[in-house]
Amino acid sequence: MGSTNVTHIRQRREEWFAPSQTLATTSSALSETAHSPDRADRETAAGTPEPLKCALIELLGPEKVLTSVSDLVRYASDASPYRFVPQAVVVPKTTKDIAALFRFAHEHSRHLVFRAAGTSLNGQAQAEDILVDVRRHFVGIEMMPDNRRARILPGTTIAGANVALSRHRRSMGPDPASAIACTVGGVVANNASGMTAGTTRNSYSLLESVTLVLPSGTVVDTADPDADPTLLASDPELCSGLLSLKSEIESDADLVALIRAKYAIKNTNGYRLDAFLDGTTPVQILRGLAVGSQGTLGFIAETVFNTVALQRHRSAALIFFADLHSAAAAVPAFTEVGAIAVELMDGNTLRACAVVDGVPSDWGQLPRSTTALLVEFRESDQGDLDEREKAATSVLDSLKVITPVPSVTNSFTRDAKQVHTLWKAREAFVSAVGKARPPGTTLITEDFAVPPASLAQACEELLELQSKHGFDAAVAGHAAHGNLHFLLAFDAANPLDVERYAEFMEEFCSMVVGTFHGSLKAEHATGRNIAPFVELEWGQRATDIMWRLKKTIDPHGILAPRVVLDRDPRAHLRGLKTIPVGGEIGDDCIECGFCEPVCPSRDLTTSPRQRIVLRREILRQPTASPVATNLLETYGYQAVDTCAGDGTCKLACPVGIDTGALMKQFRAARHTSFSERIALTAANRFGAAERGARTVLRLATAVGDRPMGTATRLLRRISNPELIPEWLPELPGAARPLPDTSGTARPAGVYFPSCVNRIFDGPQQGETSLPTAIVALAERAHHPVVIPTDVRGACCSTIWGSKGFGDGRDLMANRIIERAHRWTDGGRLPLIVDATSCTLGLVREIAPYLSEDNRRKHSDLTIVDSVSWAAEVLLPRLTVQTTQSTVVIHPTCSMRHLGVVESLQQVAESFALSVTTPASTQCCGFAGDRGLLHRELTESATTAMAAEIAAHHYDAYLSANRMCEIGMQHATGAAYRSALLELERATRPGS
Repeated sequence: MGSTNVTHIRQRREEWFAPSQTLATTSSALSETAHSPDRADRETAAGTPEPLKCALIELLGPEKVLTSVSDLVRYASDASPYRFVPQAVVVPKTTKDIAALFRFAHEHSRHLVFRAAGTSLNGQAQAEDILVDVRRHFVGIEMMPDNRRARILPGTTIAGANVALSRHRRSMGPDPASAIACTVGGVVANNASGMTAGTTRNSYSLLESVTLVLPSGTVVDTADPDADPTLLASDPELCSGLLSLKSEIESDADLVALIRAKYAIKNTNGYRLDAFLDGTTPVQILRGLAVGSQGTLGFIAETVFNTVALQRHRSAALIFFADLHSAAAAVPAFTEVGAIAVELMDGNTLRACAVVDGVPSDWGQLPRSTTALLVEFRESDQGDLDEREKAATSVLDSLKVITPVPSVTNSFTRDAKQVHTLWKAREAFVSAVGKARPPGTTLITEDFAVPPASLAQACEELLELQSKHGFDAAVAGHAAHGNLHFLLAFDAANPLDVERYAEFMEEFCSMVVGTFHGSLKAEHATGRNIAPFVELEWGQRATDIMWRLKKTIDPHGILAPRVVLDRDPRAHLRGLKTIPVGGEIGDDCIECGFCEPVCPSRDLTTSPRQRIVLRREILRQPTASPVATNLLETYGYQAVDTCAGDGTCKLACPVGIDTGALMKQFRAARHTSFSERIALTAANRFGAAERGARTVLRLATAVGDRPMGTATRLLRRISNPELIPEWLPELPGAARPLPDTSGTARPAGVYFPSCVNRIFDGPQQGETSLPTAIVALAERAHHPVVIPTDVRGACCSTIWGSKGFGDGRDLMANRIIERAHRWTDGGRLPLIVDATSCTLGLVREIAPYLSEDNRRKHSDLTIVDSVSWAAEVLLPRLTVQTTQSTVVIHPTCSMRHLGVVESLQQVAESFALSVTTPASTQCCGFAGDRGLLHRELTESATTAMAAEIAAHHYDAYLSANRMCEIGMQHATGAAYRSALLELERATRPGS
């Protein structure tokens, strides 16, 4: 990033970071948050201390060590209420790197903490010394020959694993609500279970074997027949220590009884002492101890899971009760008739979930006392599901249910979309309630378990305790397993609020253990919040064994200190995270990390969560602090410029936070009035700009790629690199003239060729152009379309909006709606758009920038994406003449926003025998012209996709947006084209 840009950012700090506020308000807010107790200290401004930085780089190489203040701060937060700034962040690639880190930690008395997805809710993924990011390079899944077991690397997400397993009609047993983001390694390390796993489908039950890197550096594959003698030879003291603890436990009948009772219900508090009862050798004991170890006993380098059958037939209902007690009392009736899941959601949870996409808005008016049960049955056989549903309906008829708002039906449904919406609401529990919390408060998420028969009473006493301490908490949980979650919000910067929380925790823990003999942690693992209370639950004898266990396996204490065991009774109050208020989109973020797996820039610069985390740190700092200054110098490139702005983070976020929209606001805030005028002029004369772009492409065809690359690089150096695109060899030639449709009689639609398809040709010279193909398809299906004669110079305005040029965006938005209204005869004909990003812009993104009159015109229009139009309208009227054997498709992020991914699949299946969507498919990061401004963004975003696609040969590579096709061609070397081009060829008469 150039020095001019840096200076500009510094000068406009307040406007950039709070564009919706006045300078005075922002300065006041900065002053108020400058004393945040958790802010990064002044020494952090320089990044990793030099001796540690040099030593780690020498050990691992510079590409695996992150040392800037931005790196340290963006890794300082996870989904928990804690915040610790690490001294350094390392990104190992192999188990050899891990073993080297262990040796380094021994020799230099350093501490290591592992982090994968950072979705842990109790600070397990936070370090005060060296943080080890194992998400990026430890990804992969391999089905074993029996098609029942799977070998899975720890950085693989549960959702990703399930996609791969579904092809074999299998799935993972654990199914936490964070499956989209959480990783297999994290699930095993925390024994996270989820909605249906209980105590029989969790990691402890289904993990067949594990490969561990022990703190000594020894690598143990517990499936290896020679693992025990090998471990004895390398680590004899470890082996003897484990067997000694096993003998001691087994000789104490009361302790054995306690351990068995503790694991009769869900329990992740402390270490898995039943591993000593279930394993007979040191290696078998280690396999059990790895589950729930929370990164304190070694690194889980690989797992082999026994998978479960994928039960495709599902029936679910959301059943409403007048109060929490009535709902809890009804749980056993549904479990007795075979419900695989019975999820409880109290009134606060239901009300908060009204903001979740697809959830009825009238949930927001539900009485606070209302409680609902989400009940689901799953079966492999349709007939079995019929029987389950029949029994459940009988149970439902016997219950006293209520209909508090019109949307409530209290009936079972098998509609996949409705079932998905119900589960989406349940899975959004933490984020939705977090969105509803008072501004500036920190969210605490706790979970506990009691014997299922005590659930109703536990609910009542929990609510009484919350009320006593002034909390209006939300409660939800896996009621079938006696497992409840609750959320509390308080101001971590207010000592009185912290003390109120501390008093609540003391009484809560005493209640769970003393009254209900329950588990203080059911599935989120111990973590920093419960570590001081392990002895309260387990007693001194068992806790002492846990301390000795930790010393036996990790004698130097290098791994994750204070995460599982802590003798400080107030340790859970250390490092609580404050939440500065910036007054915009990101304030609702609880830093859950669901957005990270789908972000194109996550492995290049920052993820959406990290963009918000960095912004919050800037707000915590005094205005002139060196930390804030250094963060600002890099934020432009790391957060704003390399954000694709594709909005997939909004799709992944349970409450729809669009961090890309925030970055666009920041782009707008740093524009000068001069650059705004230039952008407005370009909008006014966009027809000329189109002609100029085509002229450049014709010139490029004549002179070749090398001169064009040299010229654009020079222009980028002397001008603003955020406005001048880089030349890529994959850029096609100039588009050919649009087909003449002036003679079309009685058109069935108006075809709007997007500007990218009016500028760029297809991937191969000589083939039919996309506009020609669409017109031909329409005629062939007896559904002719007309192209407006004044289409040139019209644009959906996305180009200006993505760059933050408000005046140009507003001009183009109003111009296209005025023209479209005229073209379509006031909306009588549909407007068919041939680029999904433009369709999305016209359908959803354009409305806020229209005049009142044009809003009315916009509401008159029927805007249709060309792919969905082809699938729904043309395909039934077309005859496929030729077929392809195998094709691979790339659904664009705009298609996901529009919900038309299935249309692309349907079009491709009409002419292909096999259609593949790569499991790693995500946004390509090209994002209009962002891939021309920052080619490294596309190259990083497509790494996994390109590798997966390169492993196979396909007859055709298809998508539905010209710029995405160029990006995918750059990534894979394959000539991606519109699926409609291939459809036209396949249905061409006589082909």
